[in-house]
Amino acid sequence: MSGSIPRRPTEVAAIAAAARSVRPLPPVELLLAAVRLCQVRGDRAGVRLAAARSARALGLEVAE
Repeated sequence: MSGSIPRRPTEVAAIAAAARSVRPLPPVELLLAAVRLCQVRGDRAGVRLAAARSARALGLEVAE
């Protein structure tokens, strides 16, 4: 028995659709403000998400 998880057709379609479209990032200033807001609110997941998006907007390499 293999340990792999079967993929659902909707999952495959969603990944393919996301790969076809390029979503513009908000301005870096707004993303950095989001990082600060998340820090103030104690939202660690939000900090990581906003920081990663900020790095992508600046053209930096982001580890997943």
